[in-house]
Amino acid sequence: MPITPATATHNSSSNGTAEAILLELVDENGTTIGTAEKLSAHQPPGLLHRAFSVFLFDEQGRLLLQQRALGKYHSPGVWSNTCCGHPYPGEAPFAAAARRTYEELGISPSLLAEAGTVRYNHPDPKSGLVEQEYNHLFVGMAQSSLAPDPEEVGDTEFVTPAELAERHAKDPFSAWFMTVLDAARPAVRELTGPSAGW
Repeated sequence: MPITPATATHNSSSNGTAEAILLELVDENGTTIGTAEKLSAHQPPGLLHRAFSVFLFDEQGRLLLQQRALGKYHSPGVWSNTCCGHPYPGEAPFAAAARRTYEELGISPSLLAEAGTVRYNHPDPKSGLVEQEYNHLFVGMAQSSLAPDPEEVGDTEFVTPAELAERHAKDPFSAWFMTVLDAARPAVRELTGPSAGW
């Protein structure tokens, strides 16, 4: 993994122990108001924090889905969008989205573009955790071979809208998936064109 100022200061402390991961707390307008430790921000009722969601497509206009690894503390084993996560405090959402896509999937997105924001409150019934997020959306292209990190990603699949509907009907998806996809659809359609069917 490339070392950036963000990753260098958040991986570990000088004594080798993992530092607490901090999230950026925001108000309803997305203005930063403080920080909180990651797990505590997701405890009910949840603290509103900054997040991002990435949707990458191939040349045929198919969406890259990610199945979250079974070892993840939040929503393990469920399918979701290409990549999602939280910027470090002070890190630009665009930079965080590009960084995490590389860390999780081993690719650098091309034509990555902002696709708006969406605010939601989604409890996860299985874990009891809550997603209170001000989410920055990004769309782009996946134009190189994937190299997923098995600690983050259980599986990947490129799907058409029809294949997504079929999978969504039979497999568990993240609580936030349809909310972020629906919010990103205008930018998705602009990127993939009308023939892709999004």
